[in-house]
Amino acid sequence: MAGAMSLAALSSGTALAQTTLTIGTVNNSDMIRMQGLTGEFTKAHPDIALNWVTLEENILRQRVTTDIATKGGQFDVMTIGTYEVPIWSKNQWLVPLENLGADYDADDLLPPIRQALSTDGKMFAAPFYAESTMTLYRKDLFEKAGITMPEKPTWEFIADAAAKITDKEAGVYGICLRGKPGWGENMAFLGNMARDFGANYFDANWKPQFESEGWKKAVTLYVDMMTKSGPPGAASNGFNETLSLFGQGKCGMWMDATVAASFVTDTKQSQVADKVGFAPAPCGIASCPNDGANWLWAWSLAIPAGSQKTEAAETFIGWATSKAYAELVASKEGWANVPPGTRTSLYKNENYVKAAPFAEQTLAAINKADPSIGADKPYVGLQFAAIPEFQGLGTAVGQQMAAALSGSSTVEQALAAAQAQATRELTRAGYIK
Repeated sequence: MAGAMSLAALSSGTALAQTTLTIGTVNNSDMIRMQGLTGEFTKAHPDIALNWVTLEENILRQRVTTDIATKGGQFDVMTIGTYEVPIWSKNQWLVPLENLGADYDADDLLPPIRQALSTDGKMFAAPFYAESTMTLYRKDLFEKAGITMPEKPTWEFIADAAAKITDKEAGVYGICLRGKPGWGENMAFLGNMARDFGANYFDANWKPQFESEGWKKAVTLYVDMMTKSGPPGAASNGFNETLSLFGQGKCGMWMDATVAASFVTDTKQSQVADKVGFAPAPCGIASCPNDGANWLWAWSLAIPAGSQKTEAAETFIGWATSKAYAELVASKEGWANVPPGTRTSLYKNENYVKAAPFAEQTLAAINKADPSIGADKPYVGLQFAAIPEFQGLGTAVGQQMAAALSGSSTVEQALAAAQAQATRELTRAGYIK
């Protein structure tokens, strides 16, 4: 009888009532892989269905920001980062994550990452993968040119090496860097590079620093390097486009997120997988006292406040950011492809360390990154400033930098326009009195 009742209920469509979660995420490789593995989640949780909305980075940021600010309710789980969490949690736009599962082990999360995703001791997002910055380079091209990558490279060395290994006739460019406008695209890189030369976005009194010596040196060198040794059309290249170029063997060096290391060493994704070396992010000055100005970022999963599906959403987030998920990826794709940068246990795992030649460099870079407010800057953040106005301002400034890179304006014109835009915006918002 029980079986008959179950069949009847099933035929009536009431037996397996499902909660459907709409998940907004970015089109990065780790997230695409997660979507391919979520059959394992739905097998264990047949009452939860997943609806994916996968978007390019800039578009995702616009969509989730608009949705949460207007309480649109389009998403049940959002992929956000270390920029949004401190702002949105203070606005009470996010649900604190307090029921991720008995075996979740939040204490295993790397301290800089957990701190960046917490407010007043509560986590408001769980890290799917985290990153800092590093230098990726082609060991074979360096050897051919008779160059050795220093233990602590400077930007002066990088510029010289880029020119030496460039072979445009062969389609090999000495350096590939982000150029696509966006606060999380070219400005993530350039904001970090400016810090290499001693400049922040704003000084201690919130005055923009775009016309400072640090920004002038950074952007001038960036444009010069990319003009002489970079690929054509670089002002359209973001993280994913540059990743593709590097994997095709078209780049001699790339300074970017540590997460890229697993992709460029994966034979399924990279034609140069066995030729890649790793070094710290470059410094702006020869003495290199700070080992380069690392950034800190974590693509993370969060629940918008007011969600009617909090329990199911937290169940999914707990699964996707757990130790068990890392083991699932390892069993399917190999340890080197496990999402990096989030858990202490991963960097103590001999299988991972052996499979991932970039592991030590990644952990060191993350541990050196400190996004806290300091005497020289009044905001939380490294490659970004965690204030609501930065998203729009950073993208507007990024468009000026892309114009300088493409040659439609000079570096001086771009920085002057950026300074004027930033001064106007921060004065309007009340930061500058």
